[in-house]
Amino acid sequence: MTQPIILAIESSCDETSASVIQAGKVLNNVIASQTVHQKYGGVVPELASRAHQQQIHHVVNEALAATGILTNQLNAIAFTRGPGLLGSLLVGVSFAKGMALGLQVPLIDVNHMEAHVLAHFIDDPKPAFPFLCLTVSGGHTQLVVVHDYLHMEVIGETRDDAIGEAFDKAAKMMDFPYPGGPLIDRFAQEGNAKAYSFPHTSIPGLDFSFSGIKTAFLYFLRDNKNTEPRFVELNKQNICASLQAHLVNMVMEKLKLAVDQTGINRVAIAGGVAANSGLRKSLQTQANQSGWDVFIPRFEYCTDNAAMIAIAAHYKFEAKRFASLNVAPLANLAIS
Repeated sequence: MTQPIILAIESSCDETSASVIQAGKVLNNVIASQTVHQKYGGVVPELASRAHQQQIHHVVNEALAATGILTNQLNAIAFTRGPGLLGSLLVGVSFAKGMALGLQVPLIDVNHMEAHVLAHFIDDPKPAFPFLCLTVSGGHTQLVVVHDYLHMEVIGETRDDAIGEAFDKAAKMMDFPYPGGPLIDRFAQEGNAKAYSFPHTSIPGLDFSFSGIKTAFLYFLRDNKNTEPRFVELNKQNICASLQAHLVNMVMEKLKLAVDQTGINRVAIAGGVAANSGLRKSLQTQANQSGWDVFIPRFEYCTDNAAMIAIAAHYKFEAKRFASLNVAPLANLAIS
């Protein structure tokens, strides 16, 4: 089989997505976002799973129709097994199982975090092995040594909260609408990053911790609003710029340490926070100073999407690493 065609499904959180890949080339990347969570200030798991049920059939049909590929031409069905919200994952897993069983084609389970890393192989330029990947999202912050497509090693991770959660919770404290992380990035571009300072959480080794900065930021806002009730409204650009710079510095400090310890100077970023302009700029600046080879994915491949599931499935298909129909979703699935 020289031209394998795979349909990939992503449903780990609040994006319903489908993608078709043929012979390792991603043909499309259909994403349906969920707006129902905005009035709650965060993702509501039950509402997310219901929205996936409503959208998944339409999203899959759209992905197939856009390519002109018929279901009987598919050679495998891929899906996100985890990590993620269990109810959301279950919708994607069940749909994928049904299609695979009906079409009598193999089923491929994909680790969501590994897929974020492999998003770098959708387009050129592609990193050579081994490389370091800083994976930053709403639920995870990890430093990963990528030995090859199917062999990755986590060498550092957060001990509590993820950097994306720190961004979103800080935005919520400032009464920004959900999702607030991108708003912090937008306002930060108009502010002074040195206007305010925050305490630095430092732990040994390559692990991260972001719970302390969230607490410090809460007290920072409380104390300043006691003096000026309109403090956030009057200073939001400088507040966002200062907070973003602080969080970016925290991850860059560990990334530089990881490069020093491993001797690997091919560096990539992945995950939703990889779309942050401050992180991208800081990474590029450090690369110019230290001679790193840097790889930054396109914005559409940073946030949750099925194209990254598709490219991961392509390499698993080549290795004939298929899942059984008894496979179950796992909310906390570790990189293997």
